[in-house]
Amino acid sequence: MSFSKEKRAQYGDELYEALKAGKTIDPLTDRESDITIEDSYHISLHMVERRVAAGDKIVGKKIGVTSKAVQDMLNVHQPDFGFITHEMWFENAETISISANKLIQPRAEGEIAFKLKKDLVGPGVTEKDVLDATECVMPCFEIVDSRIHNWQIKIQDTVADNASCGVFVLGENEVDPREIDLPNAQMKVYKNGQLISEGLGSAVQGNPLTAVAWLANTLGEFGIPFKAGEIILSGSLVPLEPVGPGDVMTLEVEGLGTAAVTFGS
Repeated sequence: MSFSKEKRAQYGDELYEALKAGKTIDPLTDRESDITIEDSYHISLHMVERRVAAGDKIVGKKIGVTSKAVQDMLNVHQPDFGFITHEMWFENAETISISANKLIQPRAEGEIAFKLKKDLVGPGVTEKDVLDATECVMPCFEIVDSRIHNWQIKIQDTVADNASCGVFVLGENEVDPREIDLPNAQMKVYKNGQLISEGLGSAVQGNPLTAVAWLANTLGEFGIPFKAGEIILSGSLVPLEPVGPGDVMTLEVEGLGTAAVTFGS
């Protein structure tokens, strides 16, 4: 049986307060054995609505836990989805204060971001539809974070927690997606100048276009469209990397350019 509207709001409020306080809570799946992904989506939506009511603005959507490397690391074996907001968005090469932004247990991942030029409404969205609707693609760092203690998450926990959103950084290059072989685009990620991981676009459900189509169709089932101008984060090509004060993360994607972020205390 699905949660009541009141119970969904209760957990959404709890996660929002944890976000604002920079603290963790016990996994929802430890407390509610019958919680469903649909319940979790409604909890997440309530949490995001609290952010918007406080003055934030939704600027796009994200898909996470798409690659096998990330699924194995988190022991979550299907993608999650959430909303990205204006307050999560930082400029390329900017220094992000961990404490000021209430980051708790941040991990960096390298992605390809899509900027849309027209709406996409699932279900029935194809890879070609995504390509036709995309203005450009950009290299991206997403800094995921979890309000769930010690990343002890199941799929319902991470969906409820807005797909473990933290902050994100877009590279400055904007490339027509038709000019890049997305499945074979190679990413290299560096931490403090040392190469730590490599991955291909195919790590994301075989093709980032496939991942974005999946997300459009999944959110379409909830009546949520992709809108022109939105940014869509398509999932990590590489394993997650824990970051802390003083760390400098850079990435380069063949044919797409670079992105960088520095972490301050």
